[in-house]
Amino acid sequence: MLSNDTIRDAVEEYGDILYRTCLIMLKNKADAEDAVQDTYVTYMKKAPDFSDSEHLKAWLITVASNKCRDMLRFRNRHRTEPEEALATLIQPTDDTNILEALMSLPEKFRIVLTLHYIDGYKVEEIAGIIGKSGSAVKMRLSRGRKLLEEIYRKEYMYEIRKAQRFG
Repeated sequence: MLSNDTIRDAVEEYGDILYRTCLIMLKNKADAEDAVQDTYVTYMKKAPDFSDSEHLKAWLITVASNKCRDMLRFRNRHRTEPEEALATLIQPTDDTNILEALMSLPEKFRIVLTLHYIDGYKVEEIAGIIGKSGSAVKMRLSRGRKLLEEIYRKEYMYEIRKAQRFG
């Protein structure tokens, strides 16, 4: 049985990364919160013992990713809610276009790009988290970057043309 302090420490230490990961995958604030909560419920029920904090972090991210995939499968089978809820979360910044471009990528690219560039995981660590080989992760990073660049470039060119016409 995990102590309240252990659970509180895990929430304080990894809550943000889990929420970000779930939000990127689900594109919905409420679902992301639910997935994170379900992740911590699983942690409390299973009460695994880890040799260090990095193993705990990787386990939590893996569980959260699996919860998100389950929710996406359910959402695909039972379409009820639009994905427009994310638009209300985005604050206008210089990074808004890149975030929108990232959100438009397929989930398999979004998760590896987020884990690598935002959360700082190495290729082999991501491979362990998502259950793929290191070469598969490298390929997804490469293809994800190319897709992101294409989307971002199209948006950037659109903004330039719009500014030239009206400005």
